[in-house]
Amino acid sequence: MAGLVDKKCVPCDKNAKPIKGEDIENRRKELTSGWRVVDEHHLERQLTYDDLRQALDFVNEVGDLAEEEGHHPDLYLGYGKVKIQLRTHKSNGLHEDDSIMAAKIDALQPAPVR
Repeated sequence: MAGLVDKKCVPCDKNAKPIKGEDIENRRKELTSGWRVVDEHHLERQLTYDDLRQALDFVNEVGDLAEEEGHHPDLYLGYGKVKIQLRTHKSNGLHEDDSIMAAKIDALQPAPVR
């Protein structure tokens, strides 16, 4: 069976129902421990780096991946830190694509410097 990182994000229609409860937890277990589920609404992870350049380089990698996958996270950049939030706006909640994108983000580079 393919892992999340091997799957491709697919656009969902506006009537897509968000995943809930056990489905969310089962998908979260496939991700690194840095991801947390917030109010069954979105995934969130914060990473820290030594400086702005490292954080910005990572944001740019995530941006390239988002364009490739057609699934776009909310990215917050600060000096030496990046916060990522993933949700599917069409369903106003979590969808399998959010877990796929999170797994692909985890695979971009090794763990943060700090």
